[in-house]
Order: sequence, then C-alpha cells, then structure tokens
Amino acid sequence: MSDTSSSDIAPRSDKPSGGGGFAGSGMALPSVTDLRSLFARPDLALAFAVLIILVVLILPMPAPLLDLLLAISITFSILVLMTALFIHQPLEFSSFPTILLIATMMRLALNLASTRLILSEGHTGTDAAGQVIQAFGNFVMQGNFVIGIIVFAILVIVNFIVITKGSGRIAEVAARFTLDAMPGKQMAIDADLSAGLINETDARDRRRRLEDESSFYGAMDGASKFVRGDAIAGLLITFINIIAGIIIGMAQKGLTMLDAAQTYTLLTIGDGLVSQIPALVVSTAAGLLVSKAGVDGAADKALFGQLSGYPKALGMSSFVMVVMGLLPGVPMLPFFLLGGAAGGLAWNAIRNQKAAEVASARIQVEEQAEQVPSEEPISSALHIDELRLELGYGLLPLINEGDGDLLTDQIKALRRQIASEMGFVMPSVRILDNMQLEASSYMIKVKEVDAGKGEVHIGQFMVMDPNGQQVDLPGAHTTEPTFGLPATWIDASLREEADFKGYTVVDPATVISTHLTEILKSNMSELLSYAEVQKLLDELPQEHQKLIDDIIPSQISVTGIQRILQALLAERTSIRDLATILEGVAEAVSFTSDTTLITEHVRSRLSRQICATNQGPQGYVALLAMSPQWEMKFGESLVGQGEDRQLAMAPSDLQDFITSVRERFEEAALEGEMPVLLTSPGVRPYVRSIIERFRPQTVVLSQSEIHPQAKLKTVGQI
Repeated sequence: MSDTSSSDIAPRSDKPSGGGGFAGSGMALPSVTDLRSLFARPDLALAFAVLIILVVLILPMPAPLLDLLLAISITFSILVLMTALFIHQPLEFSSFPTILLIATMMRLALNLASTRLILSEGHTGTDAAGQVIQAFGNFVMQGNFVIGIIVFAILVIVNFIVITKGSGRIAEVAARFTLDAMPGKQMAIDADLSAGLINETDARDRRRRLEDESSFYGAMDGASKFVRGDAIAGLLITFINIIAGIIIGMAQKGLTMLDAAQTYTLLTIGDGLVSQIPALVVSTAAGLLVSKAGVDGAADKALFGQLSGYPKALGMSSFVMVVMGLLPGVPMLPFFLLGGAAGGLAWNAIRNQKAAEVASARIQVEEQAEQVPSEEPISSALHIDELRLELGYGLLPLINEGDGDLLTDQIKALRRQIASEMGFVMPSVRILDNMQLEASSYMIKVKEVDAGKGEVHIGQFMVMDPNGQQVDLPGAHTTEPTFGLPATWIDASLREEADFKGYTVVDPATVISTHLTEILKSNMSELLSYAEVQKLLDELPQEHQKLIDDIIPSQISVTGIQRILQALLAERTSIRDLATILEGVAEAVSFTSDTTLITEHVRSRLSRQICATNQGPQGYVALLAMSPQWEMKFGESLVGQGEDRQLAMAPSDLQDFITSVRERFEEAALEGEMPVLLTSPGVRPYVRSIIERFRPQTVVLSQSEIHPQAKLKTVGQI
C-alpha cells in the first residue's frame, strides 16, 4: 500500500466541532447555520424530511432518536386535526391528501424502526424500544398484557371499521357527485358571464375553484385508502412482533415463556398504541374534512350554531334526561345535571331568538320609515304619459299569465322593432287597468288623448279573410280595430279549421300589439321630443360630431332639426340614417331656411332608402303618376312669394282630385298593386297635405326622390 502525500489530506482543526457527530464515524452533524439555511427553503426542507423517512426505513435507529420521532409524529397528527377543525371550507386544506401520505409513510417507517429494536433488543427489558413505547405499554396494560391486547384491538376496530370506512365512503360519493355536477356548474358560470352578472376575472376564479374542488375530492377518495392500508399494516406488524418476539426470546435469548410474553407483548402493544393513536387522530381529521362539504365556517360555529338553532330539540332532550334520572337504579345526579344544562341552553336559545326577532322587526320598521315617501307634490299631477294602454279587468291575464307570449313581451319586441326600423327608441308604454272600461275592451292613448280603442276576447281568436270578405265560421262577427276589416271571433277549437281554409288567425295579444303598432307609426312625429333629438345627436359617432358643430347652432337650431325629423316621421320615413340627414340639412341651409324646403332636399338625399322601403315583392316600385293637367293646376293654385307660398285650390277641384285618387288606388289594389303617388318636387308637399287627410298611409314621392338604380313600374295616372 503506497504512502499518501500530505498535500492530499485536508488540514485538520484542533477545535472541537460545534455540531457533534456520530460515534465511530467521521460524518459531522449539520451546524445551526446549515439548518437555518435549509429551513429557509421549504422545498428543500420537505425533500430532507422525506429523505429522513426513507433513511428510517433502511438504517437502524437508536432509541432516543426514535422517541423524538414518535413525539414528532404525535404532534404532527394533532396539528393536522386542529387545522381540519378550524378551517372554514375544505379547499382551504387542499394539501391534506399529500400530508396524509407523508404522515402514513412516517408512521410506517417508525413502525419498522421500532420493530427492529423490539426484535433485536427486546430481551434487555421493556425500555429496549425507547421510553415512549414503554410508557404507553405500561399505562395501557397496567401489568396485564391481555388488557393491552384488547384495548389495542378496540382502537384498531374504531379506526379501521368506523372512522376510516365512513370517511372513505363520504369521499367517494363526494368525488362522484362533484365530477357529475361539473358540466352544470360550468354552464352556470358561462350563463352568468353571458348575462353580465360576473366579469371575466370572476368567471376565471370560479372555474379555477371548481377545478380545485374536483381535484380535491378525487384526491381525498384515493387518500382514504392510505388510512385503510395503514390500519391493516398496523395489525400485521403487531401480530408479527408478538409471535416473532416470543420465538426469539425463548429460542435465542433463553427467556421463559412468561417473561418473553410479558416483555414482547408490552413492547408490541406500546408500539402499536404509539402508531395507532396518531393514525386515529389523522383519520378523524380526514372524516371532519370530507364531512364538512356544504357547511361554511369553522366546525365549532357550524355545529353549535346549528344544534342550538332549535330550542325545542334542546327542551325535549332535557325532558328525556330528567325522566331517565327518575328511573329506578339510574343515578340521578348526572342525568339531572345534563337535563338542567340542556334546559338552560334551550331557554337561552329561545331568549336569543326573540331578541333577534325584535331587533329584526325594529330594523324593518326603521327601513320602512325611511322608505315612506313624502307627500306627493302637486307638480306631479302635471306629468303626462307619452303612451298609455288601458285594459278592462277581463284582459288582465294578458299581462299576468298565459301559455304563449305575454302582451308585455310583445310590446318590448315592438319597441325594439320600431327602433330598428324608424331610427329612435319609442317611449315606454304604461299599462293600466281601467275599471270604467268594459271587461274585454282596451284603449290606447297618446299623451293622454284617446288614439284608438278595441275589444278582444280571452281564449278566442280573431279570424279574417285576406280578400276582405266575411269569414264563413261560427262566431261573433266584428270589425278589426286596426284597419277596419271584417273579422270574426272564434273559439280555440276552430283554429285548425280556420288555418285550413286559409284565413288569417290572430290571438288577442297580437290584435292589441298590432293596433298599438299602427298608432305608434301614425303618431311618431308627436313622440319625437326635443330631448330625444338631443340624445340622438349626442349618440352619433365621433366622426360626425364635427358636422353637428358646424351647423348647430350657427345655421340651424336643435328645434329646426326636430321639425325636419318630425316631418320625415310623419310620412313614415326612417331617420335611422341620421348622418345622411344632417348632411342634407347642411347642404340645404346654404340656400334656404324654410323647414319644408330643407325636408324636401333631405328626402332627395334619402332616395335610395325611400325607394327600397316602397319596393314591392316583385322588386320594383309601383307608380301612379299625376297627370300634367293636375300638375299645372296645383302649380297655378300656389299663392305667395318666395318661401311663403300656400295652396289655394277651389273646393270643387279638390273634390275631383280626391275622387280621382281614390278610384285609381282602388283599381290598383284590385290588380294586386300597392303604388306610390309620383309628383313633381315643387307640388309634392301640398299634394301630400291633401292626401294625408283621407289616405294617410299613401306614400307621395317626387321625381327627385326616385333613385337612379330603382326599378319602376307605372300602373296608372291620375
């Protein structure tokens, strides 16, 4: 063997090592600084702890170190139990399955280390495996190993059959139900997000919480098997220690049967108790954790709050315990004490409930007093409802119940439709019951002035012939309130027959909503207020705000814009393209300030929209042109100068014109056409002012409002 150079040997310090060392080994224990740096890193500390468990499984363990590790095991199990008691929700202890695995491995490693000491050093006395095991064995056995075996067996049965099996079943069912409920909960989160009840961050948090809950209960279902396996391993290790210890003591160590049984049984039972008591504590913690699902708050508040929430149950319990104390042979003192305590708790709970009810009533009275409205001011009588629908008492089911769409739902859809078609949101419709009306009657008011009325029958249907003839079905003949067509109210049983004959079938709610639609379209110009016009201007996109600033108020006021928009709506022309309307106004105000002329110019800018609106199903605009004679007569009847001109036509000529218009439009209707009246731009406003008095739905266009790309068809001449 060659000599070793002194340069290869590390310098040896004569100072004693502060960490000490194992006897016979050159490996020094880590210093305080090393331990401090180790535990400053939790990940390294956990890895170090797991490595210690593996070392305990392999290397022999001295008795003093085993006592320390057993004390750590008991303390750790108590910490786990207290944490499970004080948490508010199970997910707050989501690391429990991992902790349970580490605790189980630690107990099994300590079992193996104590078994090694018991079998190898048990002949030396009852302190061979450490003082902790000896103390537990002496305290439980009290000199009789039979008592120790029975107590240990009972602990194992309680842990294995009662607590572990119950908590495992709860974890299994909770995991199954949680996984089954996940799709529904995810859909509920998506629905709340779509409805705007929560934002994206809340939805993300709820989804993450749902995933954590599913993972936790799934892990708890598997972790319950650790406790079950731990209990079985404890039984096997105890059986091996007793049998093998007696054999080793008698065959190898020369002990008698009685001494071997006494010594090895005490050591084995002490070892079993030291491992089973922490196992029982951790199993109890697992049961508390999985059985806490659905209960919010710490265990004490949840349990005591619910148990004391029913004073009658406490009172009955008190009565039963007092009665049991009166039975012959039963000790009275404990039952009377418990009965009195339960009665006192019941009385205290009743008093607390009454105090809570009084406080709640006082708070409610105070809130109602704060909410009591002051006397309605007289100025409120000046308020006018823009739109009002009054119903007879027999029509109230249309807004309270129904198998189909309610009238309120149809009115909401109607307001949305008109906003989309005409360009502004109609005022809300106030629905009232009017006891002065007939049971089946209704009335529509615009600015509290009667605008239309009708009668509908609940449970029946209005049937109309598309050709305008009387319906050939049994029922009450009437007139359709919107267009004045002949109609019949039939029973619901005849609806299929009416559909088969090609009749138009309408339910009562649709009759009212259709009537309301026509009244709204006829009065839209009156419902367009100054405030609504200002709102429309404010809501225009930013790129159009410069145009508004250029013309308002330097060239035209908001009131002037309101009159132009009202003139368009009066002829049922949509104002949705407000940007184009304002561009037309900006062009017209440069050469005129007359609202009528500005409106005519704006209509020419809206020619594409107007022609598209009046286009028939065949794809063309049907025209009834006004003859040159009538054009000349209207032109000659205009009196005044400049913009201040008026129509002054002889009454006989007006009557002839009205008759001609009616005849030509009726002829066109018989041919299946719905034409518009075409005039020259100069006389269009005056022709319209006459026609709106006897045919308000008739559209009057000028040549400047005909778009170049529109397809036209002349169906006659006036």
